[in-house]
Amino acid sequence: MNESKGGGASTKNNKLKDYYLLMKFTLSFTVVFSSVVCYLLVPGLDFDIISVLLLFVGGMLVTGAANAINQVVEKDTDALMKRTASRPVASGRMSVDEASTFAVVAAVFGIFIIGLWFNWIAAGIAAFSFFLYGFIYTPLKKIHSIAVLVGAIPGALPCLIGWAAGDPSLAVGGWVLFALQFFWQFPHFWAIAWISHEDYGRAGFKLLPSVGGPTKYAAVQSILYSVLLIPIGILPFAVGMSGTVSLIILSIANLLMFWQCIRLFKEMDVKAARRVMFGSYIYLPVVLLSLLADKIA
Repeated sequence: MNESKGGGASTKNNKLKDYYLLMKFTLSFTVVFSSVVCYLLVPGLDFDIISVLLLFVGGMLVTGAANAINQVVEKDTDALMKRTASRPVASGRMSVDEASTFAVVAAVFGIFIIGLWFNWIAAGIAAFSFFLYGFIYTPLKKIHSIAVLVGAIPGALPCLIGWAAGDPSLAVGGWVLFALQFFWQFPHFWAIAWISHEDYGRAGFKLLPSVGGPTKYAAVQSILYSVLLIPIGILPFAVGMSGTVSLIILSIANLLMFWQCIRLFKEMDVKAARRVMFGSYIYLPVVLLSLLADKIA
């Protein structure tokens, strides 16, 4: 009897773990974090814990649904890569029908939560982001490296979703935040593609900006996009969203990102690419929280 109960609990835990992996919980959490912070950055918005929690839940459902579609579409290629072979659909632990059903149900519930509690502008952007990521960006990864440009749009739309939830008129502040996250993604993603180039190559993904893989050209592209972040980092201050403290923090963060991309160009190895990747992981929360701290202060 005890063994039977233990086995049932283990099965439930394994199923929960598979859903955790299906929605890429950590990635989804990072995405929704930016959406919630951008919502809180809307001028004149009063803090409401219920609204924050509902935006978080709605965002997690939509983002998790997009990640589930990604795994359904890429189940065969995921199985070829060491990093992704253990994902639930790729490994066969979860059927395509089960993952697809989860994606549809989660997307519908998430979009309706955002639409009914906040507004349908934010919900519409969330629906567009889900569609673009799951059905355009995902299959495009095997066709052309322009997929990174296309994928950067749904990657940055959470900022606009959060802003629209508090300001459906989509004032300039929302677009500034969108631009910051949009251009940040290029050095971030190309660093990941550099590190995982062999795995991606086996799967047929074309994600680096040069057909030759990790080349000087790819490193130069990372430098160019990191340079664009420098003037964009001044925009929150220029449009009155932030003060001097966050301007200084953004400027330092952008210069550090630029310097790491320069080092990648000079050293041309995985170690340098890993520094860009980890630097970019730190960059976004530091930048967004500095803007929020400036607003609160």
